[in-house]
Amino acid sequence: LTPRGGEVHFLGERITGLPPDQVARMGLAVVPEGRQIFPNLSVRENLVAFAANRNASTQPWSLERVVHLFPRLGERMRHMGNQLSGGEQQMLAIGRALMTNPHLLVLDEATEGLAPLVREDIWRSLDALRAQGQTILVIDKYIQRLIQLANHHTVLEKGSVAWQGSSAQLAADPALWHRYLGV
Repeated sequence: LTPRGGEVHFLGERITGLPPDQVARMGLAVVPEGRQIFPNLSVRENLVAFAANRNASTQPWSLERVVHLFPRLGERMRHMGNQLSGGEQQMLAIGRALMTNPHLLVLDEATEGLAPLVREDIWRSLDALRAQGQTILVIDKYIQRLIQLANHHTVLEKGSVAWQGSSAQLAADPALWHRYLGV
């Protein structure tokens, strides 16, 4: 979408209006809502197709590291994308983004529509990524899990910032949840 105003900066550079492939090469990886994996590629092919060390990491993401984070993908390496469950597809989408070795990993509704046990697997994986120093931006409605995961929260309403604060501030104000998030 064309912005109505303002600018978007990433790593000190203005990226407003840049083509998505150029933004990706700068080290911003997105796990979109709906996963958008390639259904006619195997798990291995989905992962390898995106391999790039965008941030010149000394410990870049590899198939082995992705499988360590998501062991189920290791068991399904030869399965086609359309043969995976929704949770496995989400794990694959996250693994695929990690294979680019991003500076920033953006997840849009990372646990939407997933079974509760799989949802917890995803949250645990995000906790592990955070502990490893990965910068993550999560857009989600599971406030309790976001409070545990995030350092800072921003609530947007109709494209404008309605509230910003820490996890402690958000946890202390359940009325805020009801006002903006309908929880």
